[in-house]
Amino acid sequence: MQRDNMVKSVSRALDIVALVGMKKGGLGVTEIANQIDINKSSVFRTLSTLVQYGYIEQDTETGKYKLGLKFLDISSKLLESIDLRTEAKPFLQELENMTNEVIHLVVFDQGEVVYIEKLEGNETLRTHSKVGKRAPMHCTSVGKAILSHLPESDVVAILDRKGMPYHTDHTITTAEAFLQELKQIRQRGYALDLEENEYGITCIAAPVFDHIGNVVAAVSISGPTTRMTTERLNQLGPIMIQTGQKISARLGYPVPINSEN
Repeated sequence: MQRDNMVKSVSRALDIVALVGMKKGGLGVTEIANQIDINKSSVFRTLSTLVQYGYIEQDTETGKYKLGLKFLDISSKLLESIDLRTEAKPFLQELENMTNEVIHLVVFDQGEVVYIEKLEGNETLRTHSKVGKRAPMHCTSVGKAILSHLPESDVVAILDRKGMPYHTDHTITTAEAFLQELKQIRQRGYALDLEENEYGITCIAAPVFDHIGNVVAAVSISGPTTRMTTERLNQLGPIMIQTGQKISARLGYPVPINSEN
C-alpha cells in the first residue's frame, strides 16, 4: 500500500508503537515527539488512545511509555495459529528444487518421529516413508537431529522405552555410542543417517525450533548413497542448517542475524 492511501492517525500510532518498542525503559512524550517530528499534543493523544486499548502502558514512577501487555496476548494467538507444515512448505520446495531429492518434514511425538510432509524430488528413490507414518529416532537423521537438542535424561528415557533395534549393519545400537553421536550433531548443527535405517539410502537433517526454543521438528534430504557422497553432504550441511533456521524463524524462534539471507 502506498503511503498516500494510509490513514495518517493509524500510521502515526504505528510509528509510535514501533519507536516505543525499541526502547526497553520506555520513552517520554517529548522524546517521541522529537524523534518522529510530531507535536507533543498529538503524541499525547495518540498515546492516551493506545493506553486505553492496552497497547501502550505508562510507567507510574518514570512517566515514560512502554509497550502494553496486549501485544503479548496478540503474539500468543499468532503463534498458536501458526501451522508448521504451511510455514515450512516454501523452504521444503527450495530444497527440492535445489537437490531434486526427497525432502521430509517430521515432528517429534511420544519418542518417535512422524512424517507430516514429503516432497518426492525428480530422482527415483524408493523409501519406506510416507506422510502420517512413524519412524524410530535412533536410526534416522531427523530423529537424531531432534534428540541432539533434548536433555540427555530425556534421550536416555526414550532409548530405554523404545530400545535401539537393529535396522542395518550401520545402525547404532548402544546408548554410549549414540550419546556421543548426538554430541557431534550439536556441534556441527546437522545430523546424518548413513544407511542406518535403510540400506542404500543416506539422509541429512537439521532441527526446527519453536518460539520458546523447544525443538519440535526436523527437516531432511534423503537420497541414494551413490549420490549422497561425503563431498555432497559437506556441501549440504550449511544449507540444511540455514533451512532449519528459516523454518524456526517462521515459528517465532529468534535466529541470529548473520544466519539470515
